[in-house]
Amino acid sequence: MKFRLLLVLLCAFAPFGLNGQTCCSGGIPLSNNIGLEFSGGHVASVGLSYDFNNLNTLKNETETLNDDSRLRTTHSILLNAGYSFSDRFSVEGLFTWVNQRRLITQFDQENLDATSGIGDAIVVLRYRLIKNLEKNFNLTLGLGTKMPLGSSTETSEQGIVLNADLQPGSNAWDLIYLLSATKNFDFRPSMTFTTRMVYRQTGENDTYFGDSTYEFGNDIQVYLGVTDQFLIKKTLINPGLTLKYRNAQKDKLQNIDLPNTGGDWLFIMPSLSLNVFKNTSFNVIAELPLYARPDGIQLTPTYRITTGFLVNLFNKPQSILTN
Repeated sequence: MKFRLLLVLLCAFAPFGLNGQTCCSGGIPLSNNIGLEFSGGHVASVGLSYDFNNLNTLKNETETLNDDSRLRTTHSILLNAGYSFSDRFSVEGLFTWVNQRRLITQFDQENLDATSGIGDAIVVLRYRLIKNLEKNFNLTLGLGTKMPLGSSTETSEQGIVLNADLQPGSNAWDLIYLLSATKNFDFRPSMTFTTRMVYRQTGENDTYFGDSTYEFGNDIQVYLGVTDQFLIKKTLINPGLTLKYRNAQKDKLQNIDLPNTGGDWLFIMPSLSLNVFKNTSFNVIAELPLYARPDGIQLTPTYRITTGFLVNLFNKPQSILTN
């Protein structure tokens, strides 16, 4: 037990002693990609997206370090599926396949660690608390869970179990809380203002490195955005712009806060949706950092791109990427 705990601590504190891995912000885009919108009852939507997250910016809190020897990338395939039982109740699921890569270059030597496989999933039940047609205002509450479907015991080529932030799964159940609101104004009915908050209360992996415990920090994301609609020839185009704030608490190992984890970030997210067929839209959204203050030394996102298609089976087209 003591030997395993020592091994875990050495891996966790590698940035200081071994000049190796630093913990990073970003990774698998779970709560970042939930939020299907339904216009009415008995509507089904299915979306398939590709998400690429590039982390090549090393920061020590607000200071950007001149060090490009570390690179983290995450490639994710995202499957969204949702159904509205009525104007009030709906359910949404997000399922993932992920490939994570960590490349460290030192003294003309490259050290690559990579994992691939099914990631964790999210299921959220939502209730539309307010639907005011006269004032064009909607308020929705949601409660869900993150299910640990992905592996959390992937190893390196040397047979060493990789750190938690590089695993496809977390081996922990999380609770997801969702609050969202939309508003349209009379001066331009096609323009929609959206705010959304997603809070993730993380669970504990009690078999980390065999018999240790690991818990990712609780995470809150707040979105404030606007989208509009334009008809160009026969194509409906929906451009949008969103600000996203994210706060992540420190991860815990054996209930002890880990350095170089957690922090605060602010992103700007331009988006575009095109109706390519009657019930199918193509969506693209970028995520660019405006401000980053990680706790300690961390790789932080340099940019993120998500593209995909959304198919509405029983109703009019709508956009999946409504952040």
